[in-house]
Amino acid sequence: MLCLPTAIKKKQQQQQKKTKKKWSYRSECNRNHCTQMGQALWRLPPRQQQQLQEELADRLADQGRRQEQGEYEGPQRRAPPQCYGPDIYHLLRTCRGVHEQRGFRDLEMLPPELGITILSYLNATDLCLAGCVWQGLGKDEYLWQGLCKSTWGHCSIYNRRLSGGYSYRRLYLQLDEGSLTFNANPEEGISYFMSKGILRDNPTELAKFIFYTRRLNWKMLRVYLDERRDVLDELVTLHNFSNQFLPNALRDFFRHIHAPEERGEYLETLITKFSHRFCTCNPVLIRELGLSPDAVYVLCYSLILLSIDLTSPHVKNKMSKREFIRNTRRAAHNVSDDFAGHLYDNIYLIGHVAA
Repeated sequence: MLCLPTAIKKKQQQQQKKTKKKWSYRSECNRNHCTQMGQALWRLPPRQQQQLQEELADRLADQGRRQEQGEYEGPQRRAPPQCYGPDIYHLLRTCRGVHEQRGFRDLEMLPPELGITILSYLNATDLCLAGCVWQGLGKDEYLWQGLCKSTWGHCSIYNRRLSGGYSYRRLYLQLDEGSLTFNANPEEGISYFMSKGILRDNPTELAKFIFYTRRLNWKMLRVYLDERRDVLDELVTLHNFSNQFLPNALRDFFRHIHAPEERGEYLETLITKFSHRFCTCNPVLIRELGLSPDAVYVLCYSLILLSIDLTSPHVKNKMSKREFIRNTRRAAHNVSDDFAGHLYDNIYLIGHVAA
């Protein structure tokens, strides 16, 4: 059995441990609370952050001054430390509530120029839906004119003086219908455009329309150009291959005028027209390399065959760089080994020229 002094001493030690654990738990809670408040503090504007930090520093300095003067009470009686300043969570929630009450700003309350600028980023479907809400802005002819010219870059009707009541919204619908008709039957599509006065029966006008339009199906376009060689000639002259490396220029050419899937007279015609146009756009380069349109024609054919050889999964034994240089030098005698090697590297790294 313990003596009385030993029992009293043991009881005092147990009470001190409980008090220590209690204040350790409170300090941890306060530290977590301050951490959360500090994380929210950085979401406030810089000026308000500085104001809260100065207020907290003043309070901590005042607390330290009172502690030095003996006015500070021990941990048994003082309240747990708090993070001073406004309730940041409540502040953020209030700001968010204000935005939720405001909702989306009505475009009719904005200046007309700003409202039209916002609606100019919509496509035709979304603009029709916007016209149901903002009838004055959604049906503005300026927006529909921009949609027509951004989708069909060139039409003969753009160069004509139109009456004041002309509807670009109706023109957009006609252009869309004509493009769908062309993708089903090229001849009927072109006839539709001409009947509506959108295009003139002129090879240059038709070539510009095809060159600046991306709504036409490339298979039907290939069929149409194979029949209308006069339009094809004008379409080739619209390309500018100045200061372009030969494989890159050939890719750009086949991006607008798709190559046929099989070899034939149409592919030979395309390569011949491209060779002459490339030489016309790069007279200095052709003179320095000692090339001619016939030599460029041979190089284009070599690039197409090399593209098939390197990209086809059916070809197991790929052509090496040395073999390509040797075969190219046999076909085009004026081509240097370095130039032929650069051609091979371009196809090997970038890919097919007619993909």
